Amino acid sequence: MIKSVVFDLAGVVVARNPQRFPKYLDEFFNFVFKSHMQGIPQFWTDYDLGVMEEADVATALAEYRGCDVATAREYMQLAIEYQEVIAPTAELIKELKEQGYKLYVLSNMSKEYIAFLRKFPVFEYFDDQVVSCEIGLGKPDRRIYEYLLSHCGLEASETIFVDDRKDNTDAAEEVGLATMHFDRNDAEGSCRRLRELIKTL
Repeated sequence: MIKSVVFDLAGVVVARNPQRFPKYLDEFFNFVFKSHMQGIPQFWTDYDLGVMEEADVATALAEYRGCDVATAREYMQLAIEYQEVIAPTAELIKELKEQGYKLYVLSNMSKEYIAFLRKFPVFEYFDDQVVSCEIGLGKPDRRIYEYLLSHCGLEASETIFVDDRKDNTDAAEEVGLATMHFDRNDAEGSCRRLRELIKTL
């Protein structure tokens, strides 16, 4: 029986509205958005792990993209500020909380990114949050799932993890977590499937 639900953030709880997000930013950061195909540069991984500061990342990003550092820093900030809460997921999170489920975050994210997101009201529903930049571990490293279970006092057999990347859900299954792949292009359908799945496990 599922007692706890763990949510990834980007693409599951929050996302950039494609109708508002400028095309030039989408192209500039396509190495992140298409990471499952292209791979993420090491400096960006280090940023999410909290071992590289924003200023150093901006310098590396400027070199990677062939632009000046000021532009890279501006674009990094804009990319964060365009984040919006995914309405169907926020509604589901509130509903699950009211039903008595324990709710958690497990996300790869930089300090600046998570600080911005924590201002959103939806974060009030989470019992705890495990974020890569704060513990120096990231998905799909097995150790971050083990840390989640230990730190939050969760039983793997009673916990489901929701993520929009299959490599992350595959790794979670290896430590005994139930999982569901969230389709970022169909948030309503994914939330509906999660409701149904929780009832059957």
